[in-house]
Amino acid sequence: MCICLLCNGEYNQRIDNKGAVMRAVLVANPKGGAGKTTLATNLAGYFANQGKQVTLCDLDRQQSALRWMAFRDPELAPVTGYFAGNQIVLNLPQEADWAILDAPAGLQGYKLTDYLRTVDKVLVPLVPSVFDMAATEDFLNSIRNEMRGRRGSVGIVAMRVDPRTKAAGMLEEFMKHFDIPIVGYLRATQNYINVAAAGLTIFDPPRARHKRDLEQWEGVLEWLAR
Repeated sequence: MCICLLCNGEYNQRIDNKGAVMRAVLVANPKGGAGKTTLATNLAGYFANQGKQVTLCDLDRQQSALRWMAFRDPELAPVTGYFAGNQIVLNLPQEADWAILDAPAGLQGYKLTDYLRTVDKVLVPLVPSVFDMAATEDFLNSIRNEMRGRRGSVGIVAMRVDPRTKAAGMLEEFMKHFDIPIVGYLRATQNYINVAAAGLTIFDPPRARHKRDLEQWEGVLEWLAR
């Protein structure tokens, strides 16, 4: 499945020396184990397979995203990356078409503010459990306040959940307090674990084995394209 991201959306645009537009997406949640790196690496893999120049900025000291890159076959669609967690003020490489920022757990304060000012969109992976939602509540309020005036720039990705379940309904009710849309539901599957171990994503060939998962990404990718 190929999802085209040609769009006319308004972005906080950055222009490199060749006149190309660079767009940046922050993947963030203060709680560990929410699926940030899974979301970030698969986003990078999607754009790379669309022929875009992608930079994966690893902001986490654990550098899980960079470890994933170390396993990636150089014959696959290329993803470049670097550790950016030691930068006082984040400076993104302007030569990329897309910069994907994989944030650390516990992100808050001036660093969160700096990252939010730098990016066009924020994706928050969220597991619909009472513990995860409670741990994310203050973070969502902070993002909502920081991004005020930039409507449509923050989206939730429900992780490891079927949209038809009670858990999904609980998450939808919880999100009504924040006026932040749920842009996608990604099911619980070993596919993401299996591809990550080989430096792959579900968007890398062969895609046929991941048809169901690719379909679930449509909402996320369409939202990014707006």
